[in-house]
Amino acid sequence: MANEYLKRKRILLVDDEPELLHMVLSILQDEGYSQIKTAKNAAEALAACQEWNPELGIFDVMLPDGDGFSLFRKVRDLSDFPILFLTARGEDEDKFTGLGLGADDYMVKPFLPRELILRLHVILKRSYKNQSNLVHLKACALDFDRAEVIRNGLPVALTAKEFDLLQVLSRNAGRIVTIDMLCEAVWGDNPFGYENSLMAHIRRIREKIEENPSKPQSLLTVKGLGYKLVTEDGQ
Repeated sequence: MANEYLKRKRILLVDDEPELLHMVLSILQDEGYSQIKTAKNAAEALAACQEWNPELGIFDVMLPDGDGFSLFRKVRDLSDFPILFLTARGEDEDKFTGLGLGADDYMVKPFLPRELILRLHVILKRSYKNQSNLVHLKACALDFDRAEVIRNGLPVALTAKEFDLLQVLSRNAGRIVTIDMLCEAVWGDNPFGYENSLMAHIRRIREKIEENPSKPQSLLTVKGLGYKLVTEDGQ
């Protein structure tokens, strides 16, 4: 099923039926999707789009303060994240309206949980295929093409030294990289005397890539030897 980095995408679920909202939420959580926000109407959905920056939307067509199609048009003024429409009606008109607006898929209620998960996976994989080349860590992703850390969908710039250090660590993911090797890679052939600078850079990198820099899960210290970068695939 979906890669772990896809399961961390922020999903906005919009439906005014509490039972269906709870059911879809449970389906997604059981599959491992961890960042889900719900909205019961179009107004709540728009507020979530402005404040939370979703990366995928599941919109019911019928809402108490409008319809999913009107919501879609307003959302498109803010963002272009992929959207899947849900409707209780099997009318072709709804399907053609949603897809004609640029929606990514359409499902008629009731539906099987597995069908929803499969369709979401296809949408996410298609929409975020270029991100598969990123290096994914526990709390973020490393984008070496842009020299950025991506956290919660937002970029955090890396300095030149941070970039160089992370490149060396990433190329050796899962393996210990000695202090001398890191210093030599960043400061040249005579790395003597740069250990304190290295420690300072490691501390700043952890502030950018770790959920809790004082308890790192991705950039680990191997006492007396050096450091090790643990990527999402377990390396």
